[in-house]
Amino acid sequence: MSTPRTYTRSMSGWWRRTPFYRAYIVRELTCVAVILYALELLLGLARLVQGPDAFDAWLAGLTRPWVIVLNCMVLVLVGWHAWTWFEVMPKTLPFISVAGRRVSDRAIVTAGATAAVVASLVVFFLFLAL
Repeated sequence: MSTPRTYTRSMSGWWRRTPFYRAYIVRELTCVAVILYALELLLGLARLVQGPDAFDAWLAGLTRPWVIVLNCMVLVLVGWHAWTWFEVMPKTLPFISVAGRRVSDRAIVTAGATAAVVASLVVFFLFLAL
Protein backbone atom coordinates (compact mmCIF):
# COMPACT_ATOMS: atom_id res chain seq x y z
CA MET A 1 0.00 0.00 0.00
CA SER A 2 1.45 3.39 -0.98
CA THR A 3 1.42 6.53 1.13
CA PRO A 4 -1.19 9.06 -0.04
CA ARG A 5 0.23 12.20 -1.59
CA THR A 6 -0.91 15.50 -0.16
CA TYR A 7 -1.14 18.78 -2.01
CA THR A 8 1.62 21.24 -1.17
CA ARG A 9 1.16 24.75 -2.46
CA SER A 10 4.27 26.50 -3.73
CA MET A 11 5.41 29.38 -1.54
CA SER A 12 7.81 30.86 -4.07
CA GLY A 13 6.85 34.36 -5.13
CA TRP A 14 3.65 34.47 -3.05
CA TRP A 15 4.13 38.20 -2.50
CA ARG A 16 4.11 38.94 -6.24
CA ARG A 17 0.60 37.59 -6.80
CA THR A 18 -1.47 40.61 -5.77
CA PRO A 19 -0.82 44.32 -5.22
CA PHE A 20 -1.87 43.96 -1.58
CA TYR A 21 0.92 41.46 -0.90
CA ARG A 22 3.48 43.60 -2.75
CA ALA A 23 2.51 46.65 -0.67
CA TYR A 24 2.71 44.52 2.47
CA ILE A 25 6.26 43.39 1.70
CA VAL A 26 7.40 46.92 0.83
CA ARG A 27 5.83 48.22 4.05
CA GLU A 28 7.61 45.55 6.07
CA LEU A 29 10.93 46.28 4.34
CA THR A 30 10.70 49.95 5.33
CA CYS A 31 11.55 48.84 8.85
CA VAL A 32 15.13 48.45 7.54
CA ALA A 33 15.19 52.23 7.00
CA VAL A 34 13.96 52.75 10.56
CA ILE A 35 16.74 50.49 11.85
CA LEU A 36 19.41 52.27 9.77
CA TYR A 37 18.37 55.67 11.08
CA ALA A 38 18.26 54.40 14.67
CA LEU A 39 21.78 53.00 14.26
CA GLU A 40 22.96 56.33 12.85
CA LEU A 41 21.58 58.16 15.88
CA LEU A 42 23.08 55.60 18.27
CA LEU A 43 26.45 56.06 16.59
CA GLY A 44 26.11 59.81 17.11
CA LEU A 45 25.31 59.24 20.77
CA ALA A 46 28.37 56.99 21.12
CA ARG A 47 30.54 59.68 19.50
CA LEU A 48 29.08 62.28 21.86
CA VAL A 49 30.12 60.17 24.83
CA GLN A 50 33.63 59.86 23.37
CA GLY A 51 34.11 63.61 23.39
CA PRO A 52 33.72 66.77 21.32
CA ASP A 53 36.30 65.79 18.67
CA ALA A 54 34.62 62.44 17.96
CA PHE A 55 31.20 64.08 17.84
CA ASP A 56 32.43 66.81 15.48
CA ALA A 57 33.90 64.11 13.21
CA TRP A 58 30.53 62.33 13.19
CA LEU A 59 28.77 65.58 12.32
CA ALA A 60 31.27 66.21 9.53
CA GLY A 61 30.55 62.75 8.18
CA LEU A 62 26.86 63.61 7.98
CA THR A 63 27.61 66.45 5.55
CA ARG A 64 28.88 64.13 2.81
CA PRO A 65 26.62 64.24 -0.26
CA TRP A 66 25.92 60.49 -0.34
CA VAL A 67 24.98 60.55 3.36
CA ILE A 68 22.58 63.44 2.75
CA VAL A 69 20.98 61.55 -0.18
CA LEU A 70 20.75 58.38 1.91
CA ASN A 71 19.17 60.28 4.81
CA CYS A 72 16.62 61.87 2.44
CA MET A 73 15.68 58.41 1.13
CA VAL A 74 15.44 57.09 4.69
CA LEU A 75 13.22 60.07 5.62
CA VAL A 76 10.80 59.22 2.81
CA LEU A 77 10.74 55.53 3.76
CA VAL A 78 10.27 56.27 7.47
CA GLY A 79 7.49 58.72 6.61
CA TRP A 80 5.70 56.08 4.57
CA HIS A 81 6.30 53.51 7.32
CA ALA A 82 4.70 55.86 9.86
CA TRP A 83 1.78 56.68 7.54
CA THR A 84 0.97 52.99 7.08
CA TRP A 85 0.80 52.63 10.87
CA PHE A 86 -1.67 55.50 11.01
CA GLU A 87 -3.76 53.68 8.40
CA VAL A 88 -3.84 50.62 10.67
CA MET A 89 -5.24 52.64 13.60
CA PRO A 90 -8.95 52.36 12.67
CA LYS A 91 -8.59 48.60 12.28
CA THR A 92 -7.08 48.13 15.72
CA LEU A 93 -9.08 50.62 17.78
CA PRO A 94 -12.49 49.78 19.16
CA PHE A 95 -15.33 51.60 17.42
CA ILE A 96 -15.38 55.27 18.41
CA SER A 97 -18.66 57.11 18.38
CA VAL A 98 -19.41 60.79 18.83
CA ALA A 99 -23.00 61.90 19.40
CA GLY A 100 -24.19 58.39 18.60
CA ARG A 101 -22.46 58.25 15.19
CA ARG A 102 -19.42 56.16 14.38
CA VAL A 103 -16.28 58.18 13.59
CA SER A 104 -15.04 57.42 10.06
CA ASP A 105 -11.75 55.63 9.46
CA ARG A 106 -10.40 58.60 7.52
CA ALA A 107 -11.10 60.93 10.46
CA ILE A 108 -9.19 58.62 12.82
CA VAL A 109 -6.20 58.43 10.47
CA THR A 110 -6.20 62.19 9.93
CA ALA A 111 -6.48 62.92 13.66
CA GLY A 112 -3.62 60.54 14.48
CA ALA A 113 -1.33 61.93 11.80
CA THR A 114 -2.18 65.52 12.74
CA ALA A 115 -1.49 64.82 16.42
CA ALA A 116 1.89 63.29 15.52
CA VAL A 117 2.85 66.27 13.34
CA VAL A 118 1.78 68.79 16.01
CA ALA A 119 3.67 66.89 18.73
CA SER A 120 6.77 66.75 16.52
CA LEU A 121 6.59 70.48 15.84
CA VAL A 122 6.18 71.25 19.55
CA VAL A 123 9.25 69.15 20.38
CA PHE A 124 11.20 70.76 17.52
CA PHE A 125 10.41 74.30 18.60
CA LEU A 126 11.11 73.50 22.27
CA PHE A 127 14.48 72.14 21.17
CA LEU A 128 15.18 75.34 19.22
CA ALA A 129 14.16 77.48 22.18
CA LEU A 130 16.66 75.72 24.45
